[in-house]
Amino acid sequence: MGKVEHKPTQNQRILDYIDRFGSITQLDALKDLGVMRLASRISDLRRLGYAIISTSEPVTNRYGETCHIKRYRLKQEEGKQHGTEQWLDKTS
Repeated sequence: MGKVEHKPTQNQRILDYIDRFGSITQLDALKDLGVMRLASRISDLRRLGYAIISTSEPVTNRYGETCHIKRYRLKQEEGKQHGTEQWLDKTS
């Protein structure tokens, strides 16, 4: 039998993305990760114990109207850097 490869879960991909880029929005999740329901995955991660904070940001849509989007980040303890390795261990 061949070796079975395990694809990263959506939660793991989201955590890795935040680690690399510092934050994620719904558009980032859809375009870059193929994740359709970011808010649901964020809810899952919070239930797993991840301290994820969200902020609302104004953006201008194609019609020139101001809309608000959510940007999600991991809350960091003062003086500590985050690392994907510790996050991925929690979701295994």
